[in-house]
Amino acid sequence: MIEVAEVFRRFAADYLSAHGASMLPSHRRAIEDILDCRTAALGGQVWRCETCNTEVFSYHSCGNRSCPKCHTAQTQEWLERRQTELLPVPYFHITITVPAELRTVLRANQRDGYGALMQACAAAITELARDPRYVGGTVAVLAVLHTWTQQLSFHPHVHCLVSGGGISKDATAWHPARRKFLVPIKALAKLVRGKLRAMLRQKRPDLVIISDAAWRKPWVLHVTAWGNGEQAVLDYLARYVFRVALTNARIVGLNDQTVTIQYKERKTGRRRTCRLSGDEFMRRFLQHVLPRGFHKVRYFGLWHPAQRHNAARVRQMLQLQAPPEPGPPPELVLPSPEQVGAEPMPPIEPRICPHCHQGRLVFIRTLSRHTPRQAMAP
Repeated sequence: MIEVAEVFRRFAADYLSAHGASMLPSHRRAIEDILDCRTAALGGQVWRCETCNTEVFSYHSCGNRSCPKCHTAQTQEWLERRQTELLPVPYFHITITVPAELRTVLRANQRDGYGALMQACAAAITELARDPRYVGGTVAVLAVLHTWTQQLSFHPHVHCLVSGGGISKDATAWHPARRKFLVPIKALAKLVRGKLRAMLRQKRPDLVIISDAAWRKPWVLHVTAWGNGEQAVLDYLARYVFRVALTNARIVGLNDQTVTIQYKERKTGRRRTCRLSGDEFMRRFLQHVLPRGFHKVRYFGLWHPAQRHNAARVRQMLQLQAPPEPGPPPELVLPSPEQVGAEPMPPIEPRICPHCHQGRLVFIRTLSRHTPRQAMAP
């Protein structure tokens, strides 16, 4: 399998020579981390097989959120925590896409622009849902920012998981949503657009949006009812929360000049390939690296940290009202690495020798980190 790190080893030096002077620190850090991931540079452990005496080296992961080899264990831990917070109600999946006229502005002002976009989406959803014509209560919203298409083009959009119902203003009653309807799509699109414009004016009055078309044209929104069942919600979380722009499995070709990636054509569902120059691949990949410390997953409404007490009350109330389920409770089925868009993480403590497949591996020693990589010259 061709890895992103392999592509970086081939093209990163030339890319840095051409663009390093203007490169964001987060982009430079992503290159360094991905190159070092699961190598001796980050240290690790040495194990020896009791049967064939083969030594096995297990190196540490970089933990960079843009790295396709990390986050499987982190994803599983996060999903287990979310299992205790889910409400036993139907859910809706809302996708909100930024029009092309605004993308350049957001890319040039990522921290403020992305933050305002996520806040505007959640605020519009919760405001409309509070309307007694629709839900009549405060819904729970989990928002996840994505910025890519399958071909790594810049395409910022927000995925929102929304509870199919909300808590009343006095926090004493639960108002369920209709089975296939949460809020009107056109009204939601218009409200998101207006809230984002107001937030950008407030946060960044210096920003100049050249084209007024972004504030006039209809925004693209999709609302899908996900039905009952906590497992359906976990499937959603696995698909979106820790996904990275490109997994190693989608890189199908590499030579001295180009990289070929595989993608799924949206309209037909067919697998296609796209060949990019090394420089263009680096540019497309790095444009999806988020600013350091930016939270791409955020909680609003009933899931906001300030509303945890109300969320716990609603969860208890709904569980008491639900009819008892026959048989033992279902086990939590964690997603596979392919579902979350990450590569399998080697076990912290290997057990069976990968060479003879018989002997048990015994810990020998710890490998210290190598001297940190010298800063790459621009």
